[in-house]
Amino acid sequence: MADLLHLVDKPEDWTSHDAVARMRTILGESRIGHAGTLDPFASGLLLMGEGRATGLLGTVGLLPKRYRARARLGVATDTQDWTGTVLRISEQVPDVPEIEAALARFRGVIRQRPPLYSAVKVGGQRLYDVARRGRDVEREARAVRVYELRLTEASLPEITIDVTVGRGTYIRTLAHDLGDALGCGAHLTALRRLGSGPFDVGQALSCERGAGHDAAAFRARALSPEQAVVFLPRLRLDFEEAARLRHGKAPLLDLGRLEQPSTRWPLPPGERGWPIALAAPDGSLLAIARPIETQEPGSPARLQRVLVGA
Repeated sequence: MADLLHLVDKPEDWTSHDAVARMRTILGESRIGHAGTLDPFASGLLLMGEGRATGLLGTVGLLPKRYRARARLGVATDTQDWTGTVLRISEQVPDVPEIEAALARFRGVIRQRPPLYSAVKVGGQRLYDVARRGRDVEREARAVRVYELRLTEASLPEITIDVTVGRGTYIRTLAHDLGDALGCGAHLTALRRLGSGPFDVGQALSCERGAGHDAAAFRARALSPEQAVVFLPRLRLDFEEAARLRHGKAPLLDLGRLEQPSTRWPLPPGERGWPIALAAPDGSLLAIARPIETQEPGSPARLQRVLVGA
């Protein structure tokens, strides 16, 4: 069993679960998971963990994600994308200066209501299950962050945007809300994830059957656990600390020993700080940890994921 992070280019018309199932077949490994679901109509980068690297997916899921999105102004749908039923049509499509002015309202921390056709749970029910029964439910708006948002093409009534967002942001809801702000309605017609933090879709391999990539090709391109968390601050343990950790004893964290990453990535709203990568003397990743909040110096670690056995 390999412990690797795979950069996979998900094809259009595949669910994220379809891509995971395909990778299980290619790799001959059942322990495969993914970070950051992509809708079936979307394509692009899907980060997948193999073996114990699945324990890193919650951490890599904190990274900001970059997309290229195309939206159709003047038509609103119930799913907020092209797969849905048309709710209203407007012939009054705004011009580019109006669109640029409206886009400015969606930069920074904004509030979004999760779309009705989504996997978000409200009252113990998936929203898409509620929607399929022809019902609606109150959905509380949540804080999300849009780091960058720019108009790259305007072939009205269609526009293309390049957008980088934090965890939990729905791009189709962004298109829908932009349409509401412009007074004409809008829906998403295409979406491609270009990157996630330091990871780029140009580094990814397609899992499509016709692409011909086998297990050897994917594993040759994959990232080790150490490379997968290169964006985290790191604390290199000494031999004694590493030995204790291997036997389940969390080390004390001397934050003065932290090695900071070369690039600082922003966190989504609600996150107080990045977890810390605990490395062995040889640099291999042992665990992901957070300091336990305490007033005493030498805060111990709260281990989130341990990648080594006893």
